[in-house]
Amino acid sequence: MIWDLHCHLGGFDGRTPEEKMAEMIRYADRMGVDRLCVFMGYPFDANPSPETLRAQNDQVLQALTHWHHRAVGFVYLNPNHVQFSLDEFNRCVRDGPMVGVKLWVARRASAAELDPLIERAAALQAVIFQHTWFKTGGNLPGESTPLDVAALARRHPSAPMICGHTGGNWELGVRTIRGVKNLYADLAGSDPTAGFTEMAVRELGAERVIYGSDVGGRSFASQLAKVAGAEIPEAARRLILGENLRRLMQPILQAKGVRL
Repeated sequence: MIWDLHCHLGGFDGRTPEEKMAEMIRYADRMGVDRLCVFMGYPFDANPSPETLRAQNDQVLQALTHWHHRAVGFVYLNPNHVQFSLDEFNRCVRDGPMVGVKLWVARRASAAELDPLIERAAALQAVIFQHTWFKTGGNLPGESTPLDVAALARRHPSAPMICGHTGGNWELGVRTIRGVKNLYADLAGSDPTAGFTEMAVRELGAERVIYGSDVGGRSFASQLAKVAGAEIPEAARRLILGENLRRLMQPILQAKGVRL
């Protein structure tokens, strides 16, 4: 069972969201990926307006139209527009088919503006995913590091959250989130170097490590290799490739009547 936490429509061929999604499914089938979590439309916008947020969430909803048996959507929110983001969460998650929240680089995760969004998501047990990166040359304005999402997770200790990319610099990222028990590591997006998965399992426990690819920015194959080639027990590999994500998503999927 392989569930991919981290998928984008951008980077796939196609004139419409439906065509891009069909391409994503075609490659997922080739690599044996069973379910996909899809978020953010296109083109990428570091600080999207309310109109852009709605348009990109509509693109994802459109892409999923024929693929609800294979994929789920996360609503893309911007903490610089708190009330609109709460309304958009209600539209797409509470009253719609989406099951998670995607936060990117508009405002750092340590900011207080994220608190009402996390509270709303946690109330419905929606999956909370925050992009993070440690950039040698400095992050984008508003771009979080694992330090930021760790601060957010400590303020909301009963809400499971996922540290996107584990900061890119995964040795720093794993150490940063190690003591924050409600924070999970996302393997997606960084280069498939040896040791990432092994360190995450050793320091966090296999139950807190989740496979993702970051397609179409990265390939399924290169990111699956981080798990397939890791020197870890088979039971840990199964947790990372799908069982952990399924466990996190099970409450909201069951509430929405999604067959597992």
